[in-house]
Amino acid sequence: MRILFLTRSFNGLAQRLYLELTARGHEVSVEFDIADSVSIEAVALYRPDLVIAPFLQRAIPVAIWRDHVCLVVHPGIVGDGGPSSLDWAIQEGERDWGVTVLQAQAGFDAGPVWAAETFAMRAATKSGLYRREVTAAAVTAVLRAVERFGALGAAAPPLDKAGARGRWRPLMRQADRAIDWQRDDTATVLRKLHAADGTPGVLDRLFELPCHLFDARAEPQAPRAAAGSLLARRDEAVLRATVDGAVWIGHVRRADGEPGLKLPTARAFGDAVQRLPAWPAGPGGADGEIRWQTDAGVTELHFDFHNGAMSTAQCQRLQAAVQAALAEPARVLLLCGGSDFWSNGIHLNVIEAADSPADESWRNIVAMDDLAQALIEAEGRIVVAALQGNAGAGGAFLALAADRVWARRGVVLNPHYKNMGNLYGSEYWTYLLPRRLRHATPEAVMGRRLPMSAAQAAQLGLVDEVFDDAGFLPRVRSEARALAASPDLPALLQARHEARRRDEAQRPLAEYRAAELERMRRNFYGFDPSYHIARSNFVRRVAPSWTPRHLALHRRPV
Repeated sequence: MRILFLTRSFNGLAQRLYLELTARGHEVSVEFDIADSVSIEAVALYRPDLVIAPFLQRAIPVAIWRDHVCLVVHPGIVGDGGPSSLDWAIQEGERDWGVTVLQAQAGFDAGPVWAAETFAMRAATKSGLYRREVTAAAVTAVLRAVERFGALGAAAPPLDKAGARGRWRPLMRQADRAIDWQRDDTATVLRKLHAADGTPGVLDRLFELPCHLFDARAEPQAPRAAAGSLLARRDEAVLRATVDGAVWIGHVRRADGEPGLKLPTARAFGDAVQRLPAWPAGPGGADGEIRWQTDAGVTELHFDFHNGAMSTAQCQRLQAAVQAALAEPARVLLLCGGSDFWSNGIHLNVIEAADSPADESWRNIVAMDDLAQALIEAEGRIVVAALQGNAGAGGAFLALAADRVWARRGVVLNPHYKNMGNLYGSEYWTYLLPRRLRHATPEAVMGRRLPMSAAQAAQLGLVDEVFDDAGFLPRVRSEARALAASPDLPALLQARHEARRRDEAQRPLAEYRAAELERMRRNFYGFDPSYHIARSNFVRRVAPSWTPRHLALHRRPV
């Protein structure tokens, strides 16, 4: 079928649905929901068999849903309605939730139900649940709805809503989210912060200044202290006491004066954070974002950076952790990234907030290159990248610096840079990409500008193994331990050593790096401002004024 996506942005859910539908032979074109007239024009140009709205914040125009079946993906159970569905479910402690695919009609979230899927809730942020459980349920429900539409057309009977426990709930406002630090226990504080993570954050105060709070984690070893007081700092987060413990606040968006960018807390408040006492590091130098341990011949390293963004300081801390892990006797290094993201490359928000974004861009890409080099040159080790979460731009190529790449089936990769103002990219991609590709050219991969599923990446050679979503971490641990215990390991290590020696003799890594950085220097300091404009629009969430032509098939020249 010809399917048109009407969506506010090409977010993770829209990308995953795009991949699943195109893999099944459907043609999918995308139109950003900029204005009613633009959406109506897109439908007239494309003449779709079906319209799907994966992510909308406005109602579909009557002129569209009156003449076309329009399926809206709603992140709530059957009968649920309203713009803050998942927020309310998290904050009120729902034990299970779901996704409903509704047909657009006059009532908001009130049309006939074409498909629904439920899932168990877990203690996670709204963003984390959306990327994992909501996305997986949406894929199942949308595919079922599309199959029904293909078999029965617009005459397909709606599902029975009898007995549905969902209900309409209004937009959640800051008054509903407010934390009472003198009354709320740690679990309550976390639910409120998790329900607002991503957007809009919880409006509160730090250092007597108004700000929105994000990126919260409980501290199990917190001392008893006055509720609401600030206790310590760790890297760029601050520890705040609750009535029965404490939580780390990793990111904030200051609300005083001109609303600021979402930044690591220490970046947003500077010297005020530095005056707090430092919190001691955990075993092996572990902090809230980075942790590692060695067992059964495998050193397992996790780095869970907010939204997958890696600032200069985070790259440097991770490189130090990698070097410490490589000093362990284990011969397999298993890099697990975070549960939501493996990595998305350089930290655009920190760059945007710098006195010189160009200079900070340069420092950040150099730190990313240093980290990639440490993995490429890891002597006497097999390095495995285990992608639990999505990877994009420099983060995707950082994974290729490993000897083996294992991915969760639901992972989406964006192995290109051009969508961020035609960045050239670094992280040794000019060395890493060609040696992995089974077919296709590096130019084709880098110029495609579209998401890639784990299965597609495996076909190209960018991923070595794809494992099921359920039980992914236990599976990769088992595989890594089997590799560490394999009698073939010495031969594999010797082959790795010889391959690196041959590659270095043919063209040193330093030459790849110098050539890439020369092109990046033009992006950062050259006459073309495309990267700086794209970065500023991205971090400030400036709504797009048009849909990119690589997504809008209906707007391409005939």
